[in-house]
Amino acid sequence: MEILTTTPFGPRRMSYELLKQETVATAPAPLPQSDKWGLFRELCAARTAFGLSDRDLTVLSALLSFHPGKDLEDAGALIVFPSNAALSQRAHGMAESTLRRHLAALVRAGVIRRHDSPNGKRYAARGADGSIARAFGFDLRPLLVRAEEIARAAQALRETEERKRRLREEITLLKRDAIKLLDYGTETLKGPDWGGLGATLLDLHRRSRHKADIETAHALRDELRAFLAQLRDLIASNTSSESENMSGNDSDSERHYQNSKPDSSCLEPCMENARAAGGAAPPQSIEPRLPLMLVVKACPDILDYAEDGIRRWSDLCHAADFVRGMMGVSPDAWQEAIQTMGRPTAAIALVCILQRIQHIRSPGGYLRSLTRKAADGAFSPGPMVMALLSPDRRIVDSCQHGAVP
Repeated sequence: MEILTTTPFGPRRMSYELLKQETVATAPAPLPQSDKWGLFRELCAARTAFGLSDRDLTVLSALLSFHPGKDLEDAGALIVFPSNAALSQRAHGMAESTLRRHLAALVRAGVIRRHDSPNGKRYAARGADGSIARAFGFDLRPLLVRAEEIARAAQALRETEERKRRLREEITLLKRDAIKLLDYGTETLKGPDWGGLGATLLDLHRRSRHKADIETAHALRDELRAFLAQLRDLIASNTSSESENMSGNDSDSERHYQNSKPDSSCLEPCMENARAAGGAAPPQSIEPRLPLMLVVKACPDILDYAEDGIRRWSDLCHAADFVRGMMGVSPDAWQEAIQTMGRPTAAIALVCILQRIQHIRSPGGYLRSLTRKAADGAFSPGPMVMALLSPDRRIVDSCQHGAVP
């Protein structure tokens, strides 16, 4: 098929970039043919390398659908000439002005080129045998010419994503080790500043929740390795100094461990257990009257620690279990809060503290003070939540006192 011109129609001007693209587009194709949809999938994987958006690719998909064959062949007709109305229909009703913007982006990226007619219209002229002799529209040949480049870029990006996935996996395992060791040190050893170490780990965890490039992920992994080594050294040095004062009775140690599980479901007050004991269930064991979504709206920071979101009270409780060690809340303080308030209410109190953690010097001590108020019947989580929702930030400070209406 004959191509007569490479310059654009109308007010569009030639540029050095267009000239370079024309040189590439008219170069010999490294492959005589390529599956157009396979090539499109590769370009989708490599779109960031070509500066393309998902909407740009939607328009390219629509253009490819006008090409009649399964493959793009160097010897075949690679110019498509749909009207704006037909192109809009196949691009899911995209507005004409939006179409023009995304077509321009595809041209700039060098994956299509324009072949404009004398009047700027898109059409084809056929020969005596009915075949297309000349067409004006969008030339798909640049896709075929750059097929190998697109495949290499897609493979490189897949390899980068795989390295990032392995890094995220390693970071998750390092955080898990750090949390468990921090819990152990807080529960059994005195001396080190476990609260400060918990705040450091909390900051590292927050940073790990943000999407980061591979260099940032490498740096975070190295910081976590150093932090974990610091924890192990502290525990080893303090364990050796305290081991002389510890009882050698294995059965005592085992009983202590069994009673110190911070996340055990037996710590949750249960109405059935209370009835079996012949007493009334404590009011704190009842599910909070606050709507769960209201709590999440007031304390959005907890969402960073809930991998699958928070849709049930159990999700909030599990997220609170996970984050409390990084906040410097000891297993004993957490167990006492759960036993006194009930698990959901204790979780609400903890996530409210998390939301204001920059203004609270000792999260563990603050939770203990709320627990004492709850034991005296002088604490309700409602004011804490409503204060965090209040547009008047001065009211937020009232949540630090666990005020009740």
